[in-house]
Parts: sequence; C-alpha cells; structure tokens
Amino acid sequence: MAPVIALLSDFGYDDPYVGIMKGVILQQTPGIQFIDLGHRVNAGDILQGALQLRSAAPYFPQGTVFLCVVDPGVG
Repeated sequence: MAPVIALLSDFGYDDPYVGIMKGVILQQTPGIQFIDLGHRVNAGDILQGALQLRSAAPYFPQGTVFLCVVDPGVG
C-alpha cells in the first residue's frame, strides 16, 4: 500500500495553497496517497483542529502521517 498522508489545515479552498503543499510533497515522495481531512478549520483555531484530528485519527491505518497546519500567527 502506498504511504498515506492525511491533511488538515486552516488554508481554506479559495487559493492554491493546498495544491502547492501537495505538489511539494509529491516532488519529494512520488506515490504518496493524500487524504484531505479538511481545510476549513477556523483560521488559527488550534483547538478546533486538534479536536478534528482526534476524531478522525482512529479510522486510519497504522503508519499514516497526519500533516496538520493551523497557524494562529498568520492572517
């Protein structure tokens, strides 16, 4: 099975940043499988992001990498 990266962020979908992040990762690790947990965490809301991650993580296979980006210092 291809390695899995589950993505969660406060990036939203109004700009290319989610796609850029995936492109950079794919350049370094071809064959990665991405799962988007969501990209609409309220801007800078670390607690909301943590709660979403906690609720989703048990449903993923062992070895999944969770890449979560919620930055209260941006914006």
